Amino acid sequence: MDISLEQRKKLKSQGFLSNKDGEHFSARIITENGVLNHKQLKNLSEAAEKFGDGQIAFTSRMTVEIPSIKFENVENLINHIGVEGMVTGGTGAKVRPVVACKGTVCTFGLIDTQEIATEIHKRFFQGYGDIVLPHKFKIAVGGCPNNCVKPSLNDLGIVGQKVPNYNSELCKGCNKCGIVENCPMKAASLKNKKMIIDKDVCNNCGICSSKCYFGAMGETKQQYKVYIGGRWGKKIRIGSPLDKLFSKEEALNIIENTINLYKDKGIKGERFGETIDRIGFKNIEKILISRN
Repeated sequence: MDISLEQRKKLKSQGFLSNKDGEHFSARIITENGVLNHKQLKNLSEAAEKFGDGQIAFTSRMTVEIPSIKFENVENLINHIGVEGMVTGGTGAKVRPVVACKGTVCTFGLIDTQEIATEIHKRFFQGYGDIVLPHKFKIAVGGCPNNCVKPSLNDLGIVGQKVPNYNSELCKGCNKCGIVENCPMKAASLKNKKMIIDKDVCNNCGICSSKCYFGAMGETKQQYKVYIGGRWGKKIRIGSPLDKLFSKEEALNIIENTINLYKDKGIKGERFGETIDRIGFKNIEKILISRN
């Protein structure tokens, strides 16, 4: 069957990407932050067997692709996965599906990554689904500074933080300090029989929160670090961290401010990192924080 360029463009906008043979397509199915339930997995297995070649692949951003879909089976597949509430998509110059690490259940997780990522998915992936941007816009949520999902290599990345609440008056100056011994960043040290924390080195990983034998580490504060302008691929740019930590609501507002700024200031075909470099990071940072 001859498939026109216009048909291919339309299919791509729906999440169907041409395979190398020029005859088949990979159906990109959206997962909500990389999570599927057992009924959805069963449904996808059936769809792969019925409409594809039986294979299912996971993308680097935790969506699912079923390859080898024939043109005439596109609508059949859409209807089949729709039974379990799934849709195809995740392409084009718009907010892309959100990626989140497993911080919700991971022992290192400092925030409920699935909870905030679901909010982002609904508010920005779904809510901004019809908003055309200068280029694609990727968002990632990391539960701790281990950065497993590489938040700083996304257009906007969020990293959970557990900020130390240290009371030096309660410090006993122990020769064997639990915080100094356990700090992976070597940000803690003893000076004049008092433990001190170098804030420029500390990455707010939270490991120290339970390591003082005398309660000098009070209840830590849960906050969010935000990176903007990251990307990978042919051109790599490490995201620039905003010079402030945010509450959950503030972080969500920063996402909204960032998307709207990119829509207004970005040039068609320009990734957000290029917009930042053109306008200047400090100028962008000032606008984002002042709008929050």
